Order: sequence, then structure tokens, then C-alpha cells
Amino acid sequence: MAALGTVVVVGASLAGAHAARGLRQEGFEGRLVLVGAEPHPPYDRPPLSKRFLASGDESLLELPALGQLDELGVECHLGVEATGLDLGRRVVQLGEDRELGFDGLVLATGCAARRLGGVGHLAGVHVLRSLDDARALGADLGGAPRRVVVVGAGFIGLEVAATCRERGLEVTVVDVASAPIEHALGAPMGHALGAPMGHALGAVHRDHGVDLRLATGIEAFEGGDRVERVRFTDGAVLDADVVVVGIGVRPATGWLEGSGLVLDDGVLCDETCLAAPGVVVAGDVARWPNATFGGELMRVEHWEHAVEMGGYAARRLLAGQGAIEPFAPVPWFWSDQYDRKIQLSGRPRSTDEVTLVAGSVEERRFAAMYERDGRVVAVLGVNRPRQVVLGRALVGRRAPTAEALDALAG
Repeated sequence: MAALGTVVVVGASLAGAHAARGLRQEGFEGRLVLVGAEPHPPYDRPPLSKRFLASGDESLLELPALGQLDELGVECHLGVEATGLDLGRRVVQLGEDRELGFDGLVLATGCAARRLGGVGHLAGVHVLRSLDDARALGADLGGAPRRVVVVGAGFIGLEVAATCRERGLEVTVVDVASAPIEHALGAPMGHALGAPMGHALGAVHRDHGVDLRLATGIEAFEGGDRVERVRFTDGAVLDADVVVVGIGVRPATGWLEGSGLVLDDGVLCDETCLAAPGVVVAGDVARWPNATFGGELMRVEHWEHAVEMGGYAARRLLAGQGAIEPFAPVPWFWSDQYDRKIQLSGRPRSTDEVTLVAGSVEERRFAAMYERDGRVVAVLGVNRPRQVVLGRALVGRRAPTAEALDALAG
């Protein structure tokens, strides 16, 4: 591959920003261009569903560890959408009639929120993925609503539910993911964490007065210009002033159709995040074989993953044809809900064996270990940080079940 004169980072995301920062830290002195579809500089997303949604304080979204992009010598094109990629000519299409040439390319476009189809589009129905989404939802919540319906019982939906309950609002959470027969575990997060731990997290919300409705779906949003009711597939109807749809995300890869890259629930890349010569992928949009989990193809949507993968992608790009160790982290994640800090290290499946290793579900303070094929693959903790940190190391070295049980007990 030719020397890197110009590197383009598509995606002004956490991963994209850390890739740009990593390139400079690793000594890249050429032209560095950051392209972002949003008009905002890179910002911190986790507070969008928690502290920012509660307060509206945009200082909570700052990423001080990155420094100012202009101090890094980054040429920013914000509010500009990438619309195509020509690998042969080494150009990124911007909008309808602009092109940006590159020698090296980092793809970090992240994901877009999924939306419910066939249920109507009314004011007061929100998704929550971007700063503008959070501003719009915050404005609605500040307008004296009383009843909020959250569609989706994943971590984003549950965080929004907790924030709304702490504002004194009536909250109903509908777990549409458990409605289809193939996911009929009847528990929040059951498809990812399994029914026992899903029920445990659901109990935390019931303790705080959330109405959890499981194994049902949404038939329609009803009202005049604005949502007033939610009609469920089981025939129930619920009044609603605000609706938040949190049913997951889809990788932002539409602009890459026809580029020659392999698109399969993200941009498929090798164990070193390389998708094509001179093209690396980072963050939510990347799908790669993780050697720590036997080469399992995975796509990870967590904050720390975006930071680590962004920095790694920069090193990989600068390595060129040189050798570099595979990117093989143990995913780690946290979520603040009420006075509970929920943390997860590893890669659980709903079919794993789950063992409570510390605390008790009744006290809402516990740690649970996930086992597969005789080895620990994940540790979930609720206000149990020691076990989660220790579990991450155990998962990383594929510790046998007996050893992990002894280490995590207590």
C-alpha cells in the first residue's frame, strides 16, 4: 500500500474521534479529515438516556479526553453525509456532488435507531440515539406530561424508564422483543441475559413503580396530531402523553451498498479490523471475529469498546502490511438505573448456564456467572463491581468454571 498522505475518518462518533486521536498519537502527520453526518462535534452518548435527559445540561456530553479536534490538526466536515464509497478510485462521495480522496480510510459510522413500522407517525413518539433525539425528547418531557410508554426493554429503554420515573412520571415498559415465539422468554433483556437475570432486572423497575408488560406488541399509536394512546396486540389500550421507542439499532451501512465491502449486520472485517486494503472499521458498525471467544463474529455497541477499537483501528491502518496483534477484547458495559449500577463483562447468551456467585436477587445486589462448555463467558453484576472486574480477567483467559466460581464467590 502507498504511503498515507490523506486519511479520512467517516463517522464523527466516539470511535471515529478516538481513531483520529490515535492516528496523531501514533505519529501520523498527513492530512486527517473527519466526516460526520450530524452537525455536532463528537459527544458522549451514554448520558443521553440518563443524566442529560434528566437535566438538559449539555456539558455532560463533552469528551475532554479528546481535546479540541483543531488542536489535533483534524479537518472537520460536520453536517455532511457520506453517500458512497469507490474503493477503486479511493474516494468517498459526500452528498450528491462532492468527492473526498483518501489513501487510508476509517469507517466509524455507528448505528441508527430502529423504528416501528406500520403503527403510524405522530408527534410525541420518539427514538433516542442522537443529541437531537435527546433534545426533542427532553423538550416533550419538560412539557408536563404524566404518562410515558417505553417500547422496548433493552438497556436504553430501561434507562429512559428509570429517568422518567425519577421525574415522577407514570411509566409503562412494553417488551416487544419477547413477543415473538422465538424470543418468548418473558423477561426484560431475556434474549441477551436469559430469563432469570432478565426477571431480576425487571424486579428493580417494578420496585420503582414501572408497569412492565411482557410478551406483547404494539398495534398502533393513536391520537390526533399527537400521540394520545397506545394500542397493544393483545387488545389492551393505554393512554400516553409521550412514547419512546427503544427497540435496538441497525448498523449505518446503507451508503456502502455496492462498494465491494462485505455488509452483514455491519461491515465485515478480519481479526485486525481490516475490511479492505487501507480500510479499517471501528465501533458499532464493525463486525469481526473475536479470537478470545473462539473467533465468534460479533458486533459490540458499548462505550469502552468504541474507545478501544478506535485506537486500535488507527494502529492497524498505520501498520500497513506489517504484523499486528488481533483485536480480541472482552466486552465490558455498564448502565445506571435508579441507585443500581448494572455492569456486564463478557459475551453471554440466553442459553448459557447461570449461577449466582455473590449477593442475592432479593436484595437487588448480586453477581451472576455465565458458563458455556465448562468455561466462564460472562459476569453480570448489580452493585457488585469487584466481581465484574475480576470476571473480565477470568473471561479473557477462558478460565474453567470451577476456578471462576472460587474466584468470584463472596
